[in-house]
Amino acid sequence: MFSNLKTIFRNKEIRSKIIFTISIITIFRFLAHIPLPGVDLEAFSQLFKSSEFLNLLNLFSGGALSNFSIIALGLNPYINASIVLQLLMMIFPALEKIAKEDKDGQRKINQYTRLLTVPLAIIQSIGIYFLLRNQGIIGTMSLLKLGLMSLSLVTGSVFLIWLGELINEHGVGNGISVLIFAGILSGMSISFVRTLMVQTAHSTFSLILFVGVLITTIAGIILITEAQREIPIQYAQRVRGRKIYGGQLTHLPLRLNQAGVMPIIFAMSLLLLPNMAFTFLGNANWGWLSRAAQIASGILANQAIYAALYFLLVVGFTYFYTAVQFNPQEIAENLQKQGGFIPGIRPGRGTTKALNRIVSRITLVGAFFLGGIAILPMLTPKLTGVTTFTLGGTGILIVVSVIVETAKQLESMLVMRDYDGFLR
Repeated sequence: MFSNLKTIFRNKEIRSKIIFTISIITIFRFLAHIPLPGVDLEAFSQLFKSSEFLNLLNLFSGGALSNFSIIALGLNPYINASIVLQLLMMIFPALEKIAKEDKDGQRKINQYTRLLTVPLAIIQSIGIYFLLRNQGIIGTMSLLKLGLMSLSLVTGSVFLIWLGELINEHGVGNGISVLIFAGILSGMSISFVRTLMVQTAHSTFSLILFVGVLITTIAGIILITEAQREIPIQYAQRVRGRKIYGGQLTHLPLRLNQAGVMPIIFAMSLLLLPNMAFTFLGNANWGWLSRAAQIASGILANQAIYAALYFLLVVGFTYFYTAVQFNPQEIAENLQKQGGFIPGIRPGRGTTKALNRIVSRITLVGAFFLGGIAILPMLTPKLTGVTTFTLGGTGILIVVSVIVETAKQLESMLVMRDYDGFLR
C-alpha cells in the first residue's frame, strides 16, 4: 500500500488530480459554513435533534443544512432527480433506450438530470422556508425575500453539481460521491473525537466495545460491497474457414449488493413522510381523523415497531431496486445471441429462470445486510452504551463505498501508466 502511495505521488499527472480534488473539497467545506441571514441557528439545531428526516438531508449536504448555509440543499435535489429519472426509465421505454446508448446517451441522461434538479431544488427551498416558519425559527418573508432566499439555495445546489463535474473531469473519483463523502466524513470525525474524549473519562469498556462495533461494521461493509457470485459462461465454438472462434469459458459477476444505498433512502422517505402527515393531522382538530392520526403516530413512535418496519421496507426496496437494475431476460437473450450459455442450463427461458433464482438468493443476503445497516443507529446505543455518537450505517456505507471505488480508480491509473511506459 505504501509503495503504491509513493508511486501515485511521484506521478505528476495523478498528483495534480489529487491536489485538484482536495482543493474542490476545501471550497465545498468553506461554503458549508457561510450561513444565510435571518435564521436562529440555535433553534434550528434543536429542530434537527427531533427530526430524523432532516438528519438524513443534512447527511447528504455535509452538515450545510444544519448551518443553513448558502449550499444548505446540498446535492439532495440532484439525487432526487436521479431517482425520478430511473423510475421514469421503467415507465418510458424511449428513455431506457437513450440510457443504453453509448456516451452520447449517458450524456443526454445526465443533462436531463441537471435540468430536473432545478425545479426540484426550487420546491425543496420553498418547503424548507415553510417548515422553518411553522416552527417559529424564521419570520414571515415578503415574496421578494423568499425569492432571493430560494435563488441562493438553488444556485448553491447547482454550483455543487458544477464542482462535482469538475472533479469528474480534472480530479479523482466520482465528483458527486466525493463531495457527499467529504461532508459525511467531516461531520463524523468531529463527533467521533468528541465521543473519544467523553467516553475515555467515563467508561473505557463502552468505548472499546463501540470501537469494536465500528471496525466490525466497516469490515462487513467492505466484505458485502466487494462480494460477488461468479456464474460460469461457456461460448460455443464456431468454425469459419480454417479458423475456430469461441469456445472460451468466462464468468458473469453478480454483486451481492447491487442496490447500493438507495433502498435505505427510499425506506426512510416512505416511513418519515407518513409520520409527518400523522403529526400534522394529529395537531389539527378534525375529529376522528385526528384521533386516528394520533394513534398511528403513537405506534410509529415505538422504536421497536419503527425499527421492524424500517428493516422490512429496506429488504423490500432492495429487491425492487435490484429488479430495476438487473434484467435476467435481457441478459439471457444477449448470451443466446452471442452463442453463450450457462453449462448444464438451456439457453433462453431456462437461463432466465436460473438467473432469477440465483439473483433472488444472493439479494436476500444483501437485503438483510442493508436492513441491519439501516437500523444500526438504533441498536448501537443499547449494545455499547455510547449515546454521544450515532453510528450511522448509511453514512459509513457511503464513505466506505467511495473510498473503495476511488482506490480502484487510482489503481487503474497506475496500471495504465505502466502500460504506457511499456508501449513507449
